[in-house]
Amino acid sequence: MAEQEIVLWPDLRLTEVCVPVEEVDLTLLADMFETMYAAPGRGLAAPQIGVMRRVFVMDPTWKDGVATPYVCINPEITARSDAQVTGAEACLSIPGVEAEIARAETITLRYQDAQMRMHENNFSGFAAACAQHELDHLDGKVIFDRLSTDESKRLQAAYA
Repeated sequence: MAEQEIVLWPDLRLTEVCVPVEEVDLTLLADMFETMYAAPGRGLAAPQIGVMRRVFVMDPTWKDGVATPYVCINPEITARSDAQVTGAEACLSIPGVEAEIARAETITLRYQDAQMRMHENNFSGFAAACAQHELDHLDGKVIFDRLSTDESKRLQAAYA
């Protein structure tokens, strides 16, 4: 296992749509968890370390003292609530920037695990927001893309 360098905005890889995973790379998954925990973050998508594959890892509760690590390969949201919640989000690829982002309060996420077994889990609250944030990375989106044009420009100017 090795901690990887995190790709920083405005690196163009963060705007690319990732390709599906066909074969699991266990070393990549271990590196992603090591990098996420060291950052310290609660989620990390493969393009954030320069790997353009549809995989993210997350552990939405580890900072609260209870580890719940997930490997999400080829994830897709199959259902989302109409109810939305707005919360502060930060991103390891855009250090120092925090934005209020509206997300579905609950989602159903279908994904494969490290053994390529299919799962479908319901997530709510912070875990739902975390999964949606990481899935955005796989679709070439960052938090700036979830804001009004004016707010996005303001935060990008402050970041630059």
